[in-house]
Amino acid sequence: MIEPDHLVAKLRFRHLRLLKEVQATGSLRAAGQSLNLTQPAISKALTEIESAFGFPLFVRTARGLTPTDRGSVVLRGATLLLEELHHLRSEAVAVDRFMAQVRIGAPPFLAQTYMPGVVAKLVQQELPVRVQLLEDRVPALIDALARGELDALVTTFPVQMLESDTDAFEYIKLFEAQFAVVASPGHPLARARRVEWTRLSQEPWVMPVEGSMGRKLIEDCFTHAGVPVPVPVIESTSPTTSVQFVGAGLGIGIVPDVALLHHSALRAGSVKQIRVVPEPPASVVALIVRKGPANPRVALLKEALEL
Repeated sequence: MIEPDHLVAKLRFRHLRLLKEVQATGSLRAAGQSLNLTQPAISKALTEIESAFGFPLFVRTARGLTPTDRGSVVLRGATLLLEELHHLRSEAVAVDRFMAQVRIGAPPFLAQTYMPGVVAKLVQQELPVRVQLLEDRVPALIDALARGELDALVTTFPVQMLESDTDAFEYIKLFEAQFAVVASPGHPLARARRVEWTRLSQEPWVMPVEGSMGRKLIEDCFTHAGVPVPVPVIESTSPTTSVQFVGAGLGIGIVPDVALLHHSALRAGSVKQIRVVPEPPASVVALIVRKGPANPRVALLKEALEL
């Protein structure tokens, strides 16, 4: 078994960069050109790396290099280490002004409603925590976390991820987000006592873009009701913009309950909730972090989340 001290003695950060380039380009020649190294030099370096680990990292074929299963694990770790080195330098430069620098990912509806209160706790300390917040769709956020580009996510997530990524991520449930179907105040369905999904399928819809968690939630509601999913008249990546479209009478939409509490347009009554039967299912909002050594930046975020 290879001991950690052995890898520390044999490997350098330039080796990690080499691995990343070989993975990205798929060939020693292209990686060598990117790193300004000759092919013999880069081939020798790769041999040294594989010797240090004690097993091959790539399968060599006529088409180039393909990571082995073990190689994929090493490459993922190399990417994480390089990202952490870059982040470490950024933190060190600003150490006199900030306690730490936390990189958080969240889907737009949480970034715009729930996260401001969390971020306020981080940045309003005597020695503030610097926050970088990435708003994106959940699948893209999960990928960024896996690559080491984020420290943590505060997000909804598909249940099946609990089964497929249990070895990679830690999930801590924060709360359940309920969802409400909404329309403009003058819409006839806003006054109805009971509306079924069959009726909603006949309405124009304002939906999140395909592939997003919000879009999947809507599609599942129609599918479970045995009704074809309507084609939206408007698609938007921004929940705030979608609410504006709904309030303008351009279609039916769906919003989480945290938006009902925090969004000024909703509080002002520019949209009204439709009493849909059955109601859209709740979605778990969780803190998601990579498993592994304790991350002090994650500890600061947990304090702000009161975990």
